[in-house]
Amino acid sequence: MDNIAGTKSSLTWAVHIATALLVILWLFPTVGLFVSSFRTADQISGSGWWKALFPSEQTVQYRSADPDGRVADGAGFVVQGNLFTEAGEKVGEKSISTWGVSSRDVSAFTAGDTADLGDGESMSVSETGDYVWRGSDEQLSGRGQRVFVTVTSPPEFTLENYELVLFSGNNTDGMAKAFFNTLTVTVPATIIPIVIAAFAAYALAWMDFPGRALLVAFVVGLLVVPLQLALIPLLKLHLGIGIGKGYLGVWLAHTGFGLPLAIYLLRNYMVGLPRDIIENARVDGATDFQIFTKIILPLSFPALASFAIFQFLWTWNDLLVAKVFLIDATGQTTVMTNQIVELLGTRGGNWEILATAAFVSIAVPLMVFFAMQKYLVRGLLAGSVK
Repeated sequence: MDNIAGTKSSLTWAVHIATALLVILWLFPTVGLFVSSFRTADQISGSGWWKALFPSEQTVQYRSADPDGRVADGAGFVVQGNLFTEAGEKVGEKSISTWGVSSRDVSAFTAGDTADLGDGESMSVSETGDYVWRGSDEQLSGRGQRVFVTVTSPPEFTLENYELVLFSGNNTDGMAKAFFNTLTVTVPATIIPIVIAAFAAYALAWMDFPGRALLVAFVVGLLVVPLQLALIPLLKLHLGIGIGKGYLGVWLAHTGFGLPLAIYLLRNYMVGLPRDIIENARVDGATDFQIFTKIILPLSFPALASFAIFQFLWTWNDLLVAKVFLIDATGQTTVMTNQIVELLGTRGGNWEILATAAFVSIAVPLMVFFAMQKYLVRGLLAGSVK
């Protein structure tokens, strides 16, 4: 009796757990990227993003003030100050637990200890960063004393990363122009293939004409054509007809590469629509254009939305097509994916900038997906059941 249709499986809990684990695995890097985009460079280098809400420890090198400012103190001289203040940091934000004067032993002393540096020279460093460096006039010369300290930093979050990425006047750092360039590419490259594919799908689904089956087979065959195979010939065609590298060329390229899947999805969905509705409309005198605009399009909205999601994500995250058909020498049409590549080249170690730029890049696709995801499954399953 356990196999009777409609009965609840005893393994439902396993399915739920597996689904939850998959969701967590997909969300894990996105959450990490989001948290890292608000952290400072020191915080990112000191601890993982999952420790962002807890104090972090890291070893930092500071240098005391130059001995030129030494003052006499009894039989010797003394240089004193605060390591944090002289490094341009605020006192009280960090606390020192251990310190040392050699990179071989950065935790040789604890905060408050007085270290014997030899030949009567000594130094002490407090938890708050105050230091006292003592010695003779000959010993206190040259540059300041290097001090390696292990500091405990409280959790720190900042919006400066977003200000730098979005509003910096430097073309290498600014993402605002690249953001609007990407919108300029993505919106038309999503709308144009949907409009063309909707007309083609209706004709292949409900209009009788010679060679219709061959056209459907041809569309299916185009789905397996590699994108890279057509890039160079298509670019030569654009240059030959005078389009060159620009927005029009990249719109047409994305339209051509997206049409086969769009026609395939929409045609499968339209074929599954009730035939009685269309035949009744024809009996009432409706033309094919009226049937298409007033009946087919409203009923096909789930399929239109599902392809719109795919096409938007593909064009928004695209780098290859933009590199071939769009990028110019001045960089005025640079899209976000190419901007992030440039950031990787110039700021390879600034993970806070890269995390912020990457999250800015994925924010819009996430909003589009969550706004239209209820239509995604309905559109993909079009034509699979009767």
